[in-house]
Amino acid sequence: MNKFRFLTSGESHGMCLDAIIEGLPSNIGIDTEYINAELARRQEGYGRGGRMSIESDTVQIKSGVRFGKTTGAPLCLEIENKDWENWRIPMSVDPVDMGDENVSEIVNSKKITRVRPGHADLAGVLKYNQKDVRNILERSSARETAARVAVGAVAKSVLKEFSIEGKSTVLQIGNAFDEESMKQEIDNAKEHGDTLGGRFEVVFKNLPVGLGSFVNWDRRLDGRLAQAVMSIPAVKAVEIGAGCLCAALSGAKTHDEIFYDSDNSKYYRKTNNAGGIEGGMTNGEDVVLKVTMKAIPTLKQPLQSVDIQTKEAYTAHFERSDTCAIEACAVVAESMCAIILADAFLEKFGGDSLEEIKVNYYNYIKNSG
Repeated sequence: MNKFRFLTSGESHGMCLDAIIEGLPSNIGIDTEYINAELARRQEGYGRGGRMSIESDTVQIKSGVRFGKTTGAPLCLEIENKDWENWRIPMSVDPVDMGDENVSEIVNSKKITRVRPGHADLAGVLKYNQKDVRNILERSSARETAARVAVGAVAKSVLKEFSIEGKSTVLQIGNAFDEESMKQEIDNAKEHGDTLGGRFEVVFKNLPVGLGSFVNWDRRLDGRLAQAVMSIPAVKAVEIGAGCLCAALSGAKTHDEIFYDSDNSKYYRKTNNAGGIEGGMTNGEDVVLKVTMKAIPTLKQPLQSVDIQTKEAYTAHFERSDTCAIEACAVVAESMCAIILADAFLEKFGGDSLEEIKVNYYNYIKNSG
């Protein structure tokens, strides 16, 4: 049984972001430019901040691919942080000479002791016994999600071999529900040094019945998807299908009636309140998630907080930030869903090569009508 799994490493202003993927079968086509296009999507969106003008993310594939095809070995991806040149001293891996006045001045200019409400800052410095918040924010930054998008592009490459594709759509930003109103909301927030969250939808189509399982809690696909998307910084809620609306619906209006198309030998439903998942498994309909992202907690007009060194009240530290990153968050959520779905797909149809998996997949489709 294949297990698509990955780890990332790297800091916001460090040398690079890295990801290692294990569990890929051989002979999957990997297009570097496709991964780069997905990384570019993450950097787009109205309301993004100054970092997007510095970084233009591109990936280098370090291992696991030969002549455009996976070999079955672990795949290593690397994204260079182009701003690293300006951070070589304050983010040095090696010890620095704090007796050197110039070095000391550079390092101390980047030290942070004022924690930001809504971030990992305070809990992180207490958990890891740190005196400089930078040791927390560099890794807890949403910059890490660039590596996840690269991994997600690889997962999408697996799914595309079986015509499974996903997309995301922004539904709401602040109190706005259409594009022009959304832009106006963002402009108003930016003018006041504030930030905005929102809501978006992720949909994956053409999934076979039976990905996931009901037999144990941690194999239920809806739980796995929810955990993956909730792991994205600033995400506060994940709904499957009708989600929270189910609270106001009776059973007759909630559950999707089942029909059979004898011409195509296929079960189907006329509604999809279940969001494509019943009993922790895909049911053949589109998998639909609705996701809520909170407003970014780094504000140009900072909130009240405390200096961890003096314990005195201060306004929180301001680190370069976006006004709104809902579109970027939607791309990251797409990627995380693709990773979970690829994992569930390989779990069910797993083999060591793409060809072996296709045999398993098409045999299943043939016999599951």
